[in-house]
Amino acid sequence: METNVDVDYLVVGAGAMGMAFVDALTANADVSVAIVDRRHGAGGHWLDAYGFVRLHQASAFYGVASTLLGGARVQADGPERGLHERASATEVCDYYARVLARLIATGQVVFHGRSEYLGDRRLVSLLSETRYHAPRARVVDARYLSPDIPALTPPPFAVDEGARVVAVNELVRIAHAPERFVIVGSGKTATDTCVWLLHNGVSPNAITWVRPRDPWFLNRAVVQPDPAVFLGMAADTMAAAAGATSADDAFVRMEDAGIMLRIDPTVTPTMAKTPTLARWELDLLRTIDDVIRRGHLRAVAPGRLVFADGDIRIPAGTLVVHCAAEGLKYPGLRRIWAQEAITPQPVRVGFPCFGAALAGYVEATRDDDADKNRVCQPSPYSNTPADWATMQMIGGDASLAMAKATDVRVWANTTSLNPARVPPDRVDDPAVLAAKARLKEHIGPGRARLAELAGRA
Repeated sequence: METNVDVDYLVVGAGAMGMAFVDALTANADVSVAIVDRRHGAGGHWLDAYGFVRLHQASAFYGVASTLLGGARVQADGPERGLHERASATEVCDYYARVLARLIATGQVVFHGRSEYLGDRRLVSLLSETRYHAPRARVVDARYLSPDIPALTPPPFAVDEGARVVAVNELVRIAHAPERFVIVGSGKTATDTCVWLLHNGVSPNAITWVRPRDPWFLNRAVVQPDPAVFLGMAADTMAAAAGATSADDAFVRMEDAGIMLRIDPTVTPTMAKTPTLARWELDLLRTIDDVIRRGHLRAVAPGRLVFADGDIRIPAGTLVVHCAAEGLKYPGLRRIWAQEAITPQPVRVGFPCFGAALAGYVEATRDDDADKNRVCQPSPYSNTPADWATMQMIGGDASLAMAKATDVRVWANTTSLNPARVPPDRVDDPAVLAAKARLKEHIGPGRARLAELAGRA
């Protein structure tokens, strides 16, 4: 027996992208939506996040278009004084709970939590085993880029009996300090973990960092919800790209311009996922001297770490912390609108919430899928410096396509999710005008060189 759900859209996934899509869609069209998610509420992986995680970008860039996350506050004290606030995991989860409640209260949205999507517009409750069918709904697959997280993903290395290995989530619950911490992973989770341990008094001499690849980071100070700052960063990026002899050289030039950061100035990073990092965090990370760069960890055994080229001895009381889940996914771009499903993806370079909200607005205001795909084109995430150039080109093309649609351009300038928006009270600001002029000067040469670096010239 199945219960029919008579809705226009069935959105699979109540994470950041699913919520941003639904919020913009229902705000701009009189439609009905059912959201289905395996978790009990909205917020996606934030409901399972490690306790000390914060947004790595300004809160204003995250969430849904209709509701500002946080209060657009500039931090008045602490190591990030002068930078915009960044929400904690608790704040993000509370925010999505409020957004979901508001959407349900409109009468346009129903939520099926703790439910599994079975395909073919069918779902089943994991609590009651009740089955549902939404026969006429258009499917929106908001899971396409869902991240893996350590709490729900086994370590990508073997764990021998007797070895002490925990997911990063467990760090907030340990009762006794281990003899040594071994942090496994190169990305933002591992970086957060090292910063948190150091900030809480752990000696850098008590930390070993297994870092198979060195990462590039965006300097958080230049990725702020201030158009003079953000557009100035974009101008400096294009100027660096224009003079670059290679993708690696582009990053070094961006480093010289204060845009990019790396932990070890003597190592050329091969990872370019580019989360943001503050200089105070960078200073802490540089105090860790015991960094292992021997490729991926194969196994952890009592007293040793196993690599392809041999073992490394560690103290018997070592705690190994798994931070090596695949946070960013690279399944390949697909058209956002296809017969089988709508698949929200980033549109402008990075900023997935903005891309999903933009797709929701476009879906609400247009009837023809070909027109929607023309206006709203997907952009990939980057992994290496080489494909960062490709991302910049594809994302730049997508931004240009979006800007040609007047209503889309106007709508995009109303939401803080759009990092390039210029609020009405800043249109004539001399600093904004100067940043826009510099961007106009450098974007042509920069894009031409990026096209060459990406093999698209």
